[in-house]
Amino acid sequence: MSGPRRRHPGTVAVQMLRQAPSTLLGLPAFFAVAGGRGLREIALVVLVMAAVSAVVAWAQWRAFTYQVDADGLTIADGVFSKSRRTIPRSRIQDVSIEQHALQRLFGLALVRLETGGGDKNEGAIDSVSLAEATRLRDLLRQAEAGEADAPAERVLFAMLPGRVLLMGLFRFSLVWIAGIYAALQALDGFVNLDRETVLRWLGVAEQEIRAGRTALLALLALVPVALLLGLVAGVVRTVLAQWGFRVTVADGRFRRRRGLLTRSEVVVAAKRVQLSLVERGLVSGRLGWAGLQFQTLGGSDDPGGRQEMAPFARDAEIAAVAEAAGLPLIDRDALRPVAAGHVPRMLLSYVTLPLVAVLAASFFEPAALLALPLFAIPVAAALLARRRHRFALGPDTLQVTRGVITAREWVVPLDNVQAVTVSRSWLQRRLGTATVHVGTAGARGAARPDVVDVEEGGAGALALALVRPHHSAKLPSL
Repeated sequence: MSGPRRRHPGTVAVQMLRQAPSTLLGLPAFFAVAGGRGLREIALVVLVMAAVSAVVAWAQWRAFTYQVDADGLTIADGVFSKSRRTIPRSRIQDVSIEQHALQRLFGLALVRLETGGGDKNEGAIDSVSLAEATRLRDLLRQAEAGEADAPAERVLFAMLPGRVLLMGLFRFSLVWIAGIYAALQALDGFVNLDRETVLRWLGVAEQEIRAGRTALLALLALVPVALLLGLVAGVVRTVLAQWGFRVTVADGRFRRRRGLLTRSEVVVAAKRVQLSLVERGLVSGRLGWAGLQFQTLGGSDDPGGRQEMAPFARDAEIAAVAEAAGLPLIDRDALRPVAAGHVPRMLLSYVTLPLVAVLAASFFEPAALLALPLFAIPVAAALLARRRHRFALGPDTLQVTRGVITAREWVVPLDNVQAVTVSRSWLQRRLGTATVHVGTAGARGAARPDVVDVEEGGAGALALALVRPHHSAKLPSL
């Protein structure tokens, strides 16, 4: 289709700017060693370092070539140690385009190939022009699609700025605490920060500090600050990741665009969707908001390894996106609960270790027993766990719901079930239950459509129906 090509020449500048922070970190040590030298000598050394960095970046740019032909994508790389790899078209699951903040300044993009089990950088072509990135994506899709002109895309789901900000309010995060603590540790030798200083900043009176009541005062003063910063952190992270979120569909393919600083574009073929997952948060779910994800053959770099298709949407919007992929929503009337033995098993799981810890602590501090009323929370969670964990086996799909804090709803087409495993722990054998593990292509993470604590007699029938969907395997009543 075309001869070997190199990336955009601007790649050299991008690589130099990426390496600049690591170079700058070494300057203080250099200044300490060269303390007696003049400014001219120091400037000369800095220029030499920049020149070396430019030469290395240029050599890497020149050594990297790529070519698209009838067989697939061939990438050659290596300055001293040459390597050449070919990715067949049959292995290419999806093609995505990303633009990080630095690349957007130069009008460049990163083309990433999802190869279903390969390393995420196996098919990455970094820093090509946006037009070249689009050309590569179209070429790599051509043989499979076989169409000359792509049909017009239809907007399926989009999030306006107001919805993105609202979503951020539900993404409360305290990750910033670790960052602030690390920064304070790094500045400890330069800035005198102690507990009394922080309390004075928070407006605590001098007499209260001297009275020794600083621990409680610090806690009371920091709680509202922590809550506020947690909300701000959640909003900032959400805005950076989800700004301009938009999903379009055309000819059985979804195209998702999102991101403020890092702009990404992902194409997902509907026929590669293995299952759908709807998640409802503890508070946002009560207010009618939910998120839809697709698990695909090639997996995803998104959290959980699934593609986010509607991260903050109403049920009607989720239904429209799922319908475009040929997947129904959960049929709640058809769902049935798992075995009653699920309650004592969850109760032991939630309560045992915390209870042992409290009882052990009570030998040293009797006041630890005051925490016992708090165990009403895990007890209630264990009771709710069975109520929330239900499943239904239909003619074409397996539907599973599970989760107390975050309610999850899976819809798995039976033709996409790759493996089924029935397991029984020591406790399950005594409770007369079993877990049916459902394996699908591209599955990652712990959130999987397993049916936990099915009655022993029904587990085998369920497993048989999943591995032989076109045979008559009747699921007995549980």
